[in-house]
Amino acid sequence: MAPSPSSKKHPLYRGIRSRGRKWVSEIREPRKASRIWLGTFTTPEMAAAAYDVAALALKGDGAVLNHPHSVSKYEIPATNSPADIRTAASAAAAMIKAETEASHNNPSPTDNASSWWFENVFVDEEAIFGMPSLLVDMAGGMLLSPPRMSPPPSDYSPEKQAAETLWSYF
Repeated sequence: MAPSPSSKKHPLYRGIRSRGRKWVSEIREPRKASRIWLGTFTTPEMAAAAYDVAALALKGDGAVLNHPHSVSKYEIPATNSPADIRTAASAAAAMIKAETEASHNNPSPTDNASSWWFENVFVDEEAIFGMPSLLVDMAGGMLLSPPRMSPPPSDYSPEKQAAETLWSYF
């Protein structure tokens, strides 16, 4: 069955697709035609985490995951029943949502414009480059007046006559 026109796969994450402004996740049971519906989520990361838990439960350590670095955080269901898998998938999605909300609501003390997020990992450029006041220093430099320029020497000044010029060889 082809996906509906309003639904499209995520270009990065496996087992999820968008439906309007929501993300849905499901997984096919091994050696069966049936699928387990994992739920509808607000972000693709939440849906990807739900898929990862289900993939680990159904396929074990050989499963291809969206977030392999997060395996230790997930609670894998005790049984392979769809209800247990759905419950564990919802818990993983809720954990991702809580982590995302906590990181956005409680920025670190050094969080400022020179800090950024990459793959859900906080990177503080000021700490990396050892410049705790990088942006402040840059802004201060923009407030300084440019240095005064002295007028060029006239053609009849002694400095100009003694110095060689490009045209002095003709």
